[in-house]
Amino acid sequence: MKLYHGSNTIIEQPQLLKPIRTLDYGSGFYTTTSEQQAREWIIKKTKDDSNHKYVNIYEINEDDLSQLKVLRFDKPTDEWVDFVMHNRQDETFTHDYDIVYGPVANDRVYLQFGLNEQGFISKATLLAELKVYKLIDQMLFHTEKAMQILHFVEATEVK
Repeated sequence: MKLYHGSNTIIEQPQLLKPIRTLDYGSGFYTTTSEQQAREWIIKKTKDDSNHKYVNIYEINEDDLSQLKVLRFDKPTDEWVDFVMHNRQDETFTHDYDIVYGPVANDRVYLQFGLNEQGFISKATLLAELKVYKLIDQMLFHTEKAMQILHFVEATEVK
């Protein structure tokens, strides 16, 4: 399986980093199966054209996933919403999964999450709204054990 990560540097040796903000699935190294998503993310993050932009490409052997504790969300569900909300709202929330895979709560989705969080829409309405969006996936590598199966292939510069 090919995975992509947008960055302003080439990352041959990915590291687990503690983010400066709360993220959907917690701390670690985020990837996606969508090269376009990785490209769009780095373009959005580095609006200044003087910055370098790269899509780092990795591979994993899917058979290796059976040796890891994986939490997988194939689509938005009640459990997915709860997991994302715990990670985003509670800085003390932790989990023991090696890898978490599921939909990205992108900018449009954040608005819906905010409406739910403030009590303007129910979780059922939130999930119904999310069904109209084409959601991209993300795969978080959360532990050093998980990082062992991630292999750098190459990086392409985004122009």
